[in-house]
Amino acid sequence: MAPPAHAPGLPQEALDGRAILGPLSTPARPRLFSTLSTECRAAWRLARLGFHLLRGMAIVRWRFPHWDTARKRCIKQAWSQQLIQLLGLRLTTTGTTPTGSALIVSNHISWLDIFVLNAATQTHFVCKDEVRDWPIIGWLVEHTDTLFIARGSRSAAARASAAVLACLREQDQVVVFPEGTTTNGLALLPFRPALFQAAVDAPCPVQPALLRYLDTDGRPSLAPAYDGDITLWECLRAVTKAPYIVVQLEWLGSVDASDGRRPACQQAEALIAQASGLPQLASASSSD
Repeated sequence: MAPPAHAPGLPQEALDGRAILGPLSTPARPRLFSTLSTECRAAWRLARLGFHLLRGMAIVRWRFPHWDTARKRCIKQAWSQQLIQLLGLRLTTTGTTPTGSALIVSNHISWLDIFVLNAATQTHFVCKDEVRDWPIIGWLVEHTDTLFIARGSRSAAARASAAVLACLREQDQVVVFPEGTTTNGLALLPFRPALFQAAVDAPCPVQPALLRYLDTDGRPSLAPAYDGDITLWECLRAVTKAPYIVVQLEWLGSVDASDGRRPACQQAEALIAQASGLPQLASASSSD
């Protein structure tokens, strides 16, 4: 049978719709669905986060005063585990989780670092004073055994150091971020030796920890990075829009602080740099 005839001058593609739809119009619907799916996922996670934060405030406000320290720490750890799960973070840990008194030092990428580390172990944190001003999260952090340090204030640093020392002597664990600020996770800033003095005075070991955030392809994810001019809301939006983020927490070998704060600082920084393969932007011994 002969093929059907078509009008002179009208290309055959017009008969099967290709000339009307065009090859570039085909992916439009998948892209639209992908965008809608991403926005719906973000909205759902943000809604659950809001409820989780309010629930946390209620627990801290009305339940914490009636609970002993052990129970409060267990609840705080469970709450942190739930927080990172509802945000789509998948936590994996390697190495030996520290027990007993230890000064835990970690690279610092995100506001999520606090909750990731608290999901893995029960600990106190040393945070910059600005965290108090964060909506809801700041209030929660302030009322759950967090130690604050004001930037550029030697007297505030001394008070924070004394508070850290007191916690360590009570056989507690304290997390500090010796870089002093967050990065995008692609390099290490110099560690500050002054933050290691409490481990020398306690005395107790220094426990280095390495944090990595990876995307679905196993590459470093910038979504959790809370650095530069990125606002907390922008960072939160980026995290909730990601399909999921793998958080790798690696406990490295402990460091003996008996030789002083500078050797302990240098050893901890070297261990984290070696395990991460990240470039070090300056010498750790440059300043306190």
